[in-house]
Amino acid sequence: MLARRLGKMPGKMKEKRTRADCTGWLPSAPLHPRQDFVCGGRSYADVYAMAAHLQNLFTEHHLGNVCLATEDKAVVAAALLAALAGGTTLLLPNALSKRALVRLQNAAGFTAVIAERAEQADILPEGAVVLWPEITTEKQFTADFDYKADLVRLFTGGTTGAPAIWSKSGENLVAEAVFLADFFHLTAGDTIVATVSPCHIYGLLFAVLLPLVSSASVAGDIPSFPAEISEVVENIQATILAAVPAHYRALRNQALNSGTLRCAVSSAGMLDPLDNAQFCELNKVPVIEVYGSTETGGIATRSRFAGETLFSPFSTVDWKITDDSRLAVRSAYVSSQTLRDGDGFFVTNDRVEAEGESRFLLKGRVDTVIKVGGKRVDLDEICEAIKQQPGVEDCVVETLTDSGGRENRICALIQTASLEIPAVRSGLQDMLEPYAVPRVIRIIEKIPMTAAGKYDHGAIRQLLS
Repeated sequence: MLARRLGKMPGKMKEKRTRADCTGWLPSAPLHPRQDFVCGGRSYADVYAMAAHLQNLFTEHHLGNVCLATEDKAVVAAALLAALAGGTTLLLPNALSKRALVRLQNAAGFTAVIAERAEQADILPEGAVVLWPEITTEKQFTADFDYKADLVRLFTGGTTGAPAIWSKSGENLVAEAVFLADFFHLTAGDTIVATVSPCHIYGLLFAVLLPLVSSASVAGDIPSFPAEISEVVENIQATILAAVPAHYRALRNQALNSGTLRCAVSSAGMLDPLDNAQFCELNKVPVIEVYGSTETGGIATRSRFAGETLFSPFSTVDWKITDDSRLAVRSAYVSSQTLRDGDGFFVTNDRVEAEGESRFLLKGRVDTVIKVGGKRVDLDEICEAIKQQPGVEDCVVETLTDSGGRENRICALIQTASLEIPAVRSGLQDMLEPYAVPRVIRIIEKIPMTAAGKYDHGAIRQLLS
């Protein structure tokens, strides 16, 4: 029964795709015109018709940079096609707010924005020309795709540091989408639910680009609460769920009950083992964890459902470990703006340990290892110790400097409904060295999260300061 429900399991591609394959990555016209791109909404024919309209607008107004300020997946797909064919670069904000759009305009510059006209008038920067694609037969879409040019620039919210803009070419994005579509055996018969916005790299891939390269359909909604996720999965009879760790935590005690899911995907952070185990047990499907970043693209996967504790790199990714135990990667998915070594490898800030030649253990980030009072401390180890305390639902460990700006203070924000601070401190006494026990502990009902499903470190630091 279980094997029949799972269907084909994700697996490695047999052959690597090459740059010569680029021309066949995206079809110049929809392979299934009448099929829904968005379930119950726009068809593939509609998407290509809107792309033709946007392509004409980009050319007519000589637009180089256009801000994409919408979560309408059909419109995002049309904009990607038009930009890929017309030499325009799409700027993706980290949030659909006036503050985020103004920051993006100041950082990257744009005079036009694709937005939902009247509904978003109050968040648009002053003077921005609003574009909205129309479904028209007057213009024919011309698919002269340039995969080498920058296709999008993604504005990150600075969850692990200062905000940044990462450029991704058509090759970066479409090559990864093709690999993932093959890896997950996506076809026109699949329906995808994504719980993250297409303005973020994870949502852009799974909610827009994977459907485009596989002819699958995607839910129009972006659910976030357990009941909403369950309802959308049920309504569209979803076969693939793409969610973030925070949503698997929320789904810990709830089965989706659709009977159609064959696979779930988790990215944008490390998935808690218990959250993974309970989801798999309740829904009888695997959760495939995809490890990567905006700048590197996807790097590796693992499935604890299949007994894997280590990550296996994509067959299209070359990797090595540096002398200081950092992971270095080389692939078609790495942003061109990254600094690389003489062999073309980008060195990440993630610490890993190799297991043979084909797998590695992810051990945390380099920037989570600090010194307190001259002692070496790993913030990830402190976080794991806190999570082992009975009643702790989640936690984030940060460092803040003292008023003199000289000494690091370890601070912890803990999500729990049943623990008091003295009980947490008591529980940590036998697990951590005295200097590693957080000096500042705050209890909260819900740790702040960003729209991408990651910890909102700016809000967290304010709560801890």
